[in-house]
Amino acid sequence: MPLSEHEQKLLEQLEKQLNEDDPKFASSMGSDPGRSWSTRHLVIGVLATLAGVLLLLVGVTIQITFVGVLGFVVMGAGVYFATMRSSAVGKAKAGAGRKQGKSRSSFMSNLEQRWDERHRGES
Repeated sequence: MPLSEHEQKLLEQLEKQLNEDDPKFASSMGSDPGRSWSTRHLVIGVLATLAGVLLLLVGVTIQITFVGVLGFVVMGAGVYFATMRSSAVGKAKAGAGRKQGKSRSSFMSNLEQRWDERHRGES
């Protein structure tokens, strides 16, 4: 079910205010175009994970502990690399959007006010 125009405008205002009040949290929760999933990272990570599983199995089969541990480490590194997000934009962007004089409580008070208005309209 698509959002109405009014709901879309409210959502955009909430996103904008969240970006102004707490840009670090907003960037971690949102889909920032500067931080995206990399197909290259995913493919290399999956291949490294498979190589690690293979090394682990070979180490267990030939009963050489070092090879098994090395396979486990390679497998873990592959999973980590596959789930990494690439960052094309510098980190300076995150700190630039914060206003100095604005308190964080205004965000919550605006949410509470909109919530009350919505419930008064439905009754």
